[in-house]
Amino acid sequence: MERVRFGIVGCGYFGGGLAHILAGLEHCEVKLVFGGRRARLLAKELGCAQAQSLEELMDSKDIDAVIVASPSHLHHENVIRAARTGKHVFCEKPAALSLKHCQAMLDACQKAKVQMMVGHIYYFVNGLVQVRQWIEEGVIGKPIAIHSERTGWEPRQAEVSWKKNNETSGGHLFHHIHELDLLQSIMGQAAAVCTAGGNLAHLGEGYGNEEDILLLTLEFQGGAVGTMQYGSGFRWGEHYIKINGTEGAIRIDFKRSKVYLKKDGRESEHLLHGTEEEDEERASFYRQMDGGVAYGKDTSQLAAFLVSMMKAEMTAFRDSLRGIPIPERIKPLFDGTAAYSSVAAAEAALSSLREKQWIRID
Repeated sequence: MERVRFGIVGCGYFGGGLAHILAGLEHCEVKLVFGGRRARLLAKELGCAQAQSLEELMDSKDIDAVIVASPSHLHHENVIRAARTGKHVFCEKPAALSLKHCQAMLDACQKAKVQMMVGHIYYFVNGLVQVRQWIEEGVIGKPIAIHSERTGWEPRQAEVSWKKNNETSGGHLFHHIHELDLLQSIMGQAAAVCTAGGNLAHLGEGYGNEEDILLLTLEFQGGAVGTMQYGSGFRWGEHYIKINGTEGAIRIDFKRSKVYLKKDGRESEHLLHGTEEEDEERASFYRQMDGGVAYGKDTSQLAAFLVSMMKAEMTAFRDSLRGIPIPERIKPLFDGTAAYSSVAAAEAALSSLREKQWIRID
């Protein structure tokens, strides 16, 4: 495929950002956009057409691939529609809000023989690529325990976004699914989970119905263990991951935008992103918001560090459609592994919260 023609479904914060990135990429062209309050403006900015219906976009002969950046509860329907019309699909995270829907999406794409990539952007963070390499090379020995926190505090909202309700976003575990996927890519797939928490601090008008305190304990298939804290009910916000191995340890500090390696009694500091400028830009955001709970709006401007990651992501998707071999490190984004394992763990964690017991993850 010499030139890949794209349709965009969902023209909000991420959808609009991905559209602008694709419009500037070699061998790419954005032909149609649909969905969201900014669809007309986005079409004007890109010099492309605005579809008047989802059917018009999906049935168009002028596009080869669809970017699904709609609200999460619509991913399932949009991906399957795209596959049935022979379109390749990039689907923003989370792939789906249930394992049943996730499997149906993967099956539809396989049956139609189209490519599906899931948008787990942590695979394109330079520092996290380095962390995975350290793990694979045995730099810290065998990882035996991991802890992750992505917490913060949210005030009452004048307008409650779809991102704040379980029915449309799946709540924090699904909307901020990156850590759940990253932990499994490091420690192996989760085998069981036990969750405590609930909607403890944000009740009433001006809030959604998602759980704002989530405390997870995980057992991984290889015998390692992990704990996670998620939610917007934490006055002391944090965003980090600590990996403890038999011969060393790693701390991924998103607030400082740095990665720390502890080995043989010495500690070394490394960039999280590609440059010092990108790291400082990210760190400055955390100094303003105190924690890792963040939501972009359709009017928000994308940060430079985020644009770099998204550009790498779209380049990988474009290259896969042009027949360029998929690098081994990102194959889980294309073969269904990342989509399926992260949704499975999130669904099991919420089942554990409801049933108040350990849940096995098959």
